[in-house]
Amino acid sequence: MANSTDSPLKSDALLEQLKQYLTTDAGKQVVKNIGHVYQINISPKKIGTDEVVYTIDLKKGEVTKGPYEGGKPDATLSFQDEDFIKIALGKMNPQMAFLRGALKIKGSISAAQKFTPDIFPKPAKL
Repeated sequence: MANSTDSPLKSDALLEQLKQYLTTDAGKQVVKNIGHVYQINISPKKIGTDEVVYTIDLKKGEVTKGPYEGGKPDATLSFQDEDFIKIALGKMNPQMAFLRGALKIKGSISAAQKFTPDIFPKPAKL
């Protein structure tokens, strides 16, 4: 299993883009509109195993690796790497992912419902 730390999740690049995006005017608007803190647990294969934890703080406009340290996040969302990418890119509906068990939610359901592809930067069309 030592190999799993060497291969970054596909989600890592997407979360890095989000971190940059939140510093832009459009990103600041997202922060203003949402105002929640999300802890994101991303697993390479099966939810709950070998999770990489990120905090997406849409109160401060920050993305950090590691669990939320300012108390409890508004919602904790757990995904497989592939499903997180699909949801973030708008290729999978978050409600359907939840119903199918591809997304697990702890905390505020209303906060979780605001976690949509709209908070992510749109991929550049070539």
